[in-house]
Parts: sequence; structure tokens; C-alpha cells
Amino acid sequence: MKKLLILFIGIVLFSCNDDYLDQVPDDRLTFEETFSKLNTLEKYLANVYSVIPNEYGQRYTVQNSGPWLCASDNAEYVWSFHLGNSFNTGSWDPTTGYVSTLWSNFYRGIRKSTTFINNIDLCKEISPALKSQYIAEARVLRAYFYYNLMRLYGPVLLMGDETIAPDDELSALDLERRPIGEVVDYITAELDLGAEGLKGVNFKGTNAGRMSRPFALAIKEKVLLFAASPLYNGNTNMEGLKTSEGADLVPQSYDVALWKEAADVAKSFIDEYVPGTFSLYKENNASGEFDPYLSCRNVMTVQWNEEMIYERPRGTNYYFYDVTPYHNGENGEVKGAGGLSATQSMVDAYFTSNGRSIDDPASGYRESGFSNFQAPYDFEERSTYNQWTNREPRFYVGITYNGSLWLNRDHGNIITKTWYGGNSGRQVGGNDYPPTGYVVRKKMITGNRNATGVAIPVIRLAEIYLDYVEALNEYDSGNPDILLYLNKIRERAGIPEYGEGDLEIPSTQEGMRIAIRKERRVELAFESVRYFDARRWLTAEEKFGGPMYGMDINATSEADFYNRVVFENRVFDTKHYLWPIPQDEIDANPNILQNPGW
Repeated sequence: MKKLLILFIGIVLFSCNDDYLDQVPDDRLTFEETFSKLNTLEKYLANVYSVIPNEYGQRYTVQNSGPWLCASDNAEYVWSFHLGNSFNTGSWDPTTGYVSTLWSNFYRGIRKSTTFINNIDLCKEISPALKSQYIAEARVLRAYFYYNLMRLYGPVLLMGDETIAPDDELSALDLERRPIGEVVDYITAELDLGAEGLKGVNFKGTNAGRMSRPFALAIKEKVLLFAASPLYNGNTNMEGLKTSEGADLVPQSYDVALWKEAADVAKSFIDEYVPGTFSLYKENNASGEFDPYLSCRNVMTVQWNEEMIYERPRGTNYYFYDVTPYHNGENGEVKGAGGLSATQSMVDAYFTSNGRSIDDPASGYRESGFSNFQAPYDFEERSTYNQWTNREPRFYVGITYNGSLWLNRDHGNIITKTWYGGNSGRQVGGNDYPPTGYVVRKKMITGNRNATGVAIPVIRLAEIYLDYVEALNEYDSGNPDILLYLNKIRERAGIPEYGEGDLEIPSTQEGMRIAIRKERRVELAFESVRYFDARRWLTAEEKFGGPMYGMDINATSEADFYNRVVFENRVFDTKHYLWPIPQDEIDANPNILQNPGW
């Protein structure tokens, strides 16, 4: 029954056509009737929900998703039409269609939210409690859309609380961009109001997938983390961005107190919800023993588990096809494209089984050769390239490599071969093959890849922990909570904690910063986080630009496949830290200032 209820609410929230009521009514009576009836009022709110990004739609960047996985150094899509390819070659600008699409869609969602809030009083069929809940949901949605704009375009336009007519263009309102501090204050104030309005409102069962108090507080923390980060905190590359009154859109002096604000909100979230509501997902194996591999794998696949703060009930799902290897000749349940491919940089980022980076002399990492090795998902040893042996459990969660056993064994024990002549290699795959020789595996279910109605993870407790320790380290580097919560992540991952055995605790703020960033990359791999992390840290020029490596997928012998080769030389310039404001918006409203370099 619970699954049926969740499915129902997913249909209610996300089955509405995006154009529903996003038009000029034939007359005022039609508009008033829309809000006077509860069923049409709820359809309108469902349409507001439809603007929430679907991060499983990244191949085609549909439903407000972006190219986050493959515009970072984590992955690469094989298909040339993917937007990430334009980003990685630097061939995008203010006239690029999707630059305008995301800007317009999020502002459309903001307008819809405001219209809903300002007209819900027309409904006489709604109870006071439900009315209060729906207003709070709309506030959180509106703030969330602003957050999505802020992290892409920087300081943006604030539309206020006035109802905007459905036929009014944003460009005709003569608004100008507001300083990032004002944007942050507005978003966080709206989230506070929404969180208060949703206090005590159940967000599980039939309400799963709706806006909630925990989600509002989690996004508030994310907004403050962005505001504290180098991108928006004393970034002198933004010196020329000013309002018409001459105020800086991005502060030109660094303020360490902004990190404290982010840390305080993260800690408040933890204090309110851990362990009573949320906890790190842990799973035992068949013998009843804690299993870090199953825990790290299934936290992303067990729907509505205790770690998930928010999941999108359902949406267009290309992802399972993208991460299922081609498996030539196999049943359609286990045959996909394998076109979402991990970079060698991401593969190398995972720790070894003793919790050390591969460049650590004590890691035990071996660069070449083969060994008999049994992966945590396998039932026997297999000859495995030494680079992929004795790695931490999250490596085997995240990466399908040449010679690995496929997850779905309903149609036999399929060994994925990604070299040129293999069952998932370029020779047989045509346009469907991994361009680096690795296929992303994380978030893939163990069953039929054609499964539908699967909830899409958006944010989970581990991310809050990692945000908290990052912010805390920046203003109070000796705080014991840093080690406590960082080690909670490592303990669940099944690797030694810092300070355990001979694994030393990073002794400086910079050393801890490096450790935290390494942990973020691994724990949150392929979760649409890395693209935003490297940009807010101002490290993307180094991390996202230059040669990207993988295995030699064009080698006609399997032995030569194991050579590292450059698959792409990427471009990331200083101007790419912020997306350009769409040119059509600037043409229509000269008050809107373009971002630097565009």
C-alpha cells in the first residue's frame, strides 16, 4: 500500500503538462475559477513542482537538468549532441539555447510560485491547515528555483512578491541584478518562512516528494555555503560587476564569518534531525554483518531510505540505459549503451582499501600488471588489472571496468568487456560505447534497466555532513566536529578513519581542506555536485581544463587497451565560472549587466 501511495503522489506532482495554466486566461473569470476550486488549485501547484530539475535527464538536458556530470572532470558522454561537449570545448556563449532555457524556466517557476501564493485565498474549498502548507511549499519551491539560478548565473534578478501577469516577459520589467548578499538574504528568508510553515507537516508516505521543512533547511545551508565560497566571497575577478548605484554585485573583500553562517545552519539541521529522522544508510550482508559496499551502493537505490532528505518522485529516466553497458547479444534488460563514461581522473580519485590516495607511497597501489581479485559484488576471483584491485568499496559502487561482473544476473553471469573488441567496446557498439573505457555504475539498480517509476535522489545526509565539515574547517579549523563527521563518512565507506592505526589526522587547515575535498569527490561522485564544487572553490580552470585521460578504447588488442591515453583536451576559462546572462534578455533589458568575459 505504501508503494502505491508514493506512486500516486508522484503522478499527482509530476504528470502535469508544463504548459498547464502557463498562459493568458481567456478572461478573469477563468483565472479565478482556477484558484477557486481545490482540484485545479492543486494541479497548478503540481505544475510548479514540474520545474524541479530531473538529474536523471542529463543526456538530453531535459526537465531542467544540466550537463553537470560531463561538464566536470568526473565523466564524459559518448554522444556529440550532449551539451557537456559544448562546454568542454568552450563552444558556448550567451546565445546558446540552453543558457536561455534554464534561465527562463526557473524564472517561470518563480512566477508561478508567486501567482499561487497571491491567489490561494480565492479557494474556499481548502482548509486553513492545507492552505498554510501549500503556501509554505510554494515559498520553498520559489527559493529553490532562485538557488538554481544563483549557482549558475551568480547575482540575479529578484522579482519580489508582486504577481506578474502570465503574458508579461521578464525582460519587460526593467529589473536589474541584485548584489549576491541581497539574493542570499532573500532566498534564506523565504526558506525560513517555508520551513516554519511546514513544521510538523509529514513529509513521508503520501507526502513523499513534496517540499518539507528538512529540505528547506538543507537548501538554506547550500545557499549559505555558496555565499561563503571563493566564487562569491572576495572574488576580484568580479570587480566590474556593479549595480546602477555602484554597489558591488559580488563582495570584493573576504568574510570568514560567512563560513560560520553556513556551518551553523548545517549543525542546526543535524541537531534537529539526526538521529531521530535521518541517519547514514547502513546495510548488513546475508551473514548479518555490516557491509560497506552494499551500504554505499544501495543508499542511492533503496527509495525513500533514512539518509535521503529529498528525492524527486519520478521523471524521464534515460540514466539506466546510459550506465548499462552495451553487452552485445544479451537480453534487453541487461543491454544498454554504456555511453556515460567515467574519466581516469575520477577512477584515480578513489582511495585504496587502506583509505589512502593512490599517490600515497603507503597506499599499496599498483600501476600495472594483473592479479586474481574478487570484487565485493562478485562470487569468485577474476584476473583484474592491478589498478582496480584492492580499492575502497565506493570504487566498486561507482565504476564498471573491463572484466567486471554485471550487476543484473537474471540472464546469466555477464562479464562486461569495454576494450575495442569486447562485448561493450567500440567495435560492436557503434555509437554506444564508453569513450574512456569505464562506464559509470553508481545509482544503477541491480534489476531490469528498463525499470520506471524510480525515485531520483536529490540530496542526502552525507552531503550535509560534508558541507558542515568544510564550512567549519574554514573558520574554526581545530574544531573536533570536523574529524567526527568526516570519519562518519569514512566509517560507513568501510575504510580506516583518520587517526585510526597509522593513518594520520591532517594537522593543518590546508591539509584538512584537501582531505575534505577528496572525500567529497568520492562520496558524492556522479551526484551532480562536482561541477558546482570546483566552480565555487575557483579550482575549475585547473581541474576541468586540459587533457582528460582514459583507457585506449581504440587499441585492437586487449593488452594495449590498458594504456592511458588522452580522449579529449578540454577548455575551461575564467569566464566559465559563471554562466552568461542570455543575450536575448540583455537585448530586451539593457539594465541587465552581462557576466565578465562574455
